[in-house]
Amino acid sequence: MAEVTEGQLKPTLGLTGLTSNAMALIAPGAFLWLTFYIQATTGVTAPSMWMGIVGALVLCLSTAVCYAEMAKLYPGTGSSYYFAEQAFLNRDKAWKYARISKFVVGWASHLYYWIYPGVMVGTMGILCGYLVGTLWPNFMSASNPGVLFMMAVAVVFSFSIAYIAHRGISSSTAINMGINVIQITALLIFSVMALKYRADHPAGSVAYQFDSTSGEAYTYEFKVTTAVVAGVSTDTILRDPAGVPLPKLDAAGKPVPFKISYDEKDATGAFLAHPNALSVIKPHNISWVFTQMTVAILILVGFESVTAMGGEAKNAKRDVPIAVLVSLLVQGVVFYFFEYFAANYFLNSGYTMVSASGSAAPIGDMMVLVGDAVFGAGNGRTFMLFEAFTVFLALIGTTLSCMNTGARVTYAMGKDQELHGGFGSLHKKNQSPHRAIWTLAAISAVLGCVAVSVAFGDGGAPTASAIASIPHGIFSSFGYTTHEKMAALPNTLLMVTLASNFGTFILYGLSCILCIVAYHKHPNFSFIRHMAIPCFGLLANLGCMCAYIIFPFIGIGTKMEPLLALGIAAVWGIYGGIYFITAGKAQGKTALMQEKQQPAG
Repeated sequence: MAEVTEGQLKPTLGLTGLTSNAMALIAPGAFLWLTFYIQATTGVTAPSMWMGIVGALVLCLSTAVCYAEMAKLYPGTGSSYYFAEQAFLNRDKAWKYARISKFVVGWASHLYYWIYPGVMVGTMGILCGYLVGTLWPNFMSASNPGVLFMMAVAVVFSFSIAYIAHRGISSSTAINMGINVIQITALLIFSVMALKYRADHPAGSVAYQFDSTSGEAYTYEFKVTTAVVAGVSTDTILRDPAGVPLPKLDAAGKPVPFKISYDEKDATGAFLAHPNALSVIKPHNISWVFTQMTVAILILVGFESVTAMGGEAKNAKRDVPIAVLVSLLVQGVVFYFFEYFAANYFLNSGYTMVSASGSAAPIGDMMVLVGDAVFGAGNGRTFMLFEAFTVFLALIGTTLSCMNTGARVTYAMGKDQELHGGFGSLHKKNQSPHRAIWTLAAISAVLGCVAVSVAFGDGGAPTASAIASIPHGIFSSFGYTTHEKMAALPNTLLMVTLASNFGTFILYGLSCILCIVAYHKHPNFSFIRHMAIPCFGLLANLGCMCAYIIFPFIGIGTKMEPLLALGIAAVWGIYGGIYFITAGKAQGKTALMQEKQQPAG
């Protein structure tokens, strides 16, 4: 068998390689495309999207400081799992809690690291469905891709990424470095174009409006008629045989030009667009900010991934702490703030937040619209396809990085015999934790299928007319019933995302506690870095976890998805407790250590 149980990971990564791996996991290219739709469907909280990212960044920064400080003390493989053991082994009296501490942290981290790749492969399914629907609209709807098609893509993508990870970290690092440059450049270009579009189109000027069925933008008003679709009276756009919207004509028989506006809400109170730049960055409602934070954390996690690669770093004590902070600050502050501001500021009557909540890829729709405005009518689709390719690459890098990190945490627990099944073995040739990688690939494939099964449920449920326009076929229309039935189901993409994020909050909160423990009575103790910041991070993570429990019952955000995510976390925690006790007894281990082990270093 091509494996070796007792092996060491090769120290091949410098500062650039470590930072690139973390930046790939925080990829703003993939996540601007991914999370804009999810954040747009979180009830009435969408106006606070940008401020939610700010709040999530502050939370992550406080946690990143804790990771960076612990990486200085305990360079090694396993990230928080390794830190949990070493922090307690270095205590004079609390060393007996080292085993239970590292198991709790390691088990909790799997709620994040094992679900997160599933979100990514599900997203790849949605992206590919959107692109297929754009290129072949008679086969599939771009706004609402086929469920079985997305599932098939998720499965293939999961095992393809596992193969790359299985080959070893060196090949993965080279891929991530190239992807970072490409996807950052592409999204910055879009952001600049979006801001230019807003500046060039004041209220009342002729502009483009997007049509989700044809996937194109037009400069005229659409001709509509009132029809009954699935028993519901609704306005339906009239189209020619090719599916192109017919223009509304004036008294002279000429198309009525579409004139843009930036009204904040419609007659029902639904949020449409930001009337000015200040509206984008202001909180609107503090509870909305917290709700957006519970989703936005997804786009910022990953900075801690390099602490799981300490065993592969050439100079772990110096480079890993720097990579943790640099990756978060560069991606979060420099890129996310700018990109999300541009996308939110772009919203208008031609493409509203309501439009975004009903599309598989609202950023892709926006790219079509601004591309037409800059490059000429009909060229927006080409621009979107180019940008989508960079998002495709970014998703490869993101999924690859999180699969590498998750597998290495599993490897660390397997090596300590806290997890069975040969997870502590390395591949003889590639020196990669191959058993953990392939197991994670299977889990990710299943979770990816769950994520896309009802990706357009709850607030993202398509209208009756949108469902009626979906091409019929097992790979295109299966799973799309009626608006009422889909609105009554949870958005499974949001549910799986929130389950992963809840694991993140648990892991980050525990890591803040570990930082306090690690530096307690340490000669290099700093009150700011080792007490004040960790306490703030702990409270911020606890606050976001409480939002899962409280907000659904007071009508803020969505209700079904947070509670289901809590249920997933509860089941995982209960199973972990049972596994810890039964596996420990089978190996003759006690929950509390009876004999102190020698700390590393």
